[in-house]
Amino acid sequence: MRRARKTKVAALLLAGSMALAACASDESSSGGGSGSGGGGGGGSDELRIGLAFDTGGRGDRSFNDAAVAGVEAAIEEHGGEFQDLSPNADASNRADLLTQLADEGYNPIIAVGFAYGEVIGDVVEQYPDTTFAIVDSSAEEVGADNLTGLLFSEEQGSFLAGVAAATKSETGHIGFVGGVETPLIQKFEAGYVAGAQAVNPQIIIDRQYISPAGDFSGFNAPDRGLLVAQGMYEAGADIVYHAAGGSGLGVFQAAAAAGKRAIGVDSDQYNTVDDPALQAVILTSMLKRVDNAVSAFIDSYVDGSVEGGSDIVYDLAAEGVGLSTSGGFIDDIQDTIDDYRQQIIDGEIEVPTTP
Repeated sequence: MRRARKTKVAALLLAGSMALAACASDESSSGGGSGSGGGGGGGSDELRIGLAFDTGGRGDRSFNDAAVAGVEAAIEEHGGEFQDLSPNADASNRADLLTQLADEGYNPIIAVGFAYGEVIGDVVEQYPDTTFAIVDSSAEEVGADNLTGLLFSEEQGSFLAGVAAATKSETGHIGFVGGVETPLIQKFEAGYVAGAQAVNPQIIIDRQYISPAGDFSGFNAPDRGLLVAQGMYEAGADIVYHAAGGSGLGVFQAAAAAGKRAIGVDSDQYNTVDDPALQAVILTSMLKRVDNAVSAFIDSYVDGSVEGGSDIVYDLAAEGVGLSTSGGFIDDIQDTIDDYRQQIIDGEIEVPTTP
């Protein structure tokens, strides 16, 4: 199998706001009429998309829901339907989920989350006529012609989150809560710390992970997220950034209880929480446009332009990451954020990817 060169998109599609689903489900389908799918190798006229979720499933109001929004946008454009599946309690059935979707004729199939990188190579080899994409894991490392990697420069967006936190902090003390201690989530931590220290080299930054590497429960444990963040607020932090999936709800709850602030992740979480009391504490969110990446991939499948074996990198220049402005809480520091953003795009600042 060939290995294609890494590509970087120059722009993203569908920059509109996301309509996120809010109901947890192990399996669900969404019809959208007849589509023009099959351009990427699908054998039918109607587009049938398979979506295999990361831990937390639909309704996490973050990473997984962003993928749903991208699929729904594509179906609105092209017609068709989709089915989504969620891992079991210990997430040991990821390969089975991908196999089930392929056996049922879904094409393309999108694996949401880096953990699928451990199993997807074997699956795509078994289904050479099915087109796959994986979010947050490299297809180049697998080398399969029927797999595309959808990657993000999380460290760049997190750098801006650190700038916002350090600029807004009144105590000179902030925090970071990671869901699971993995290289991917460490990219969020590294960028956040670098951005905060660029503003205030003396700033105090508490950092803690909810669960260790290999234990993915940290992405879906709001109660534990609350306890970790609560400890940081009690220690003097006034703003805490989470990269913890569904556990971020607990971080917001801790912020509200302490009368402090929090920073969301992946989606514009100001718009995805239902409680006005939680909205009021969300300073901003580090946007990771999984919705745009998923939708653009499906577009390329429909028009037959998928480049298998390659990775597409969504960074600040491509508007693949950034900060939300909902609530208006960072409007007064937007010039500062924009200045750092441009320095990163111009290469004047190289953001670290490890703590």
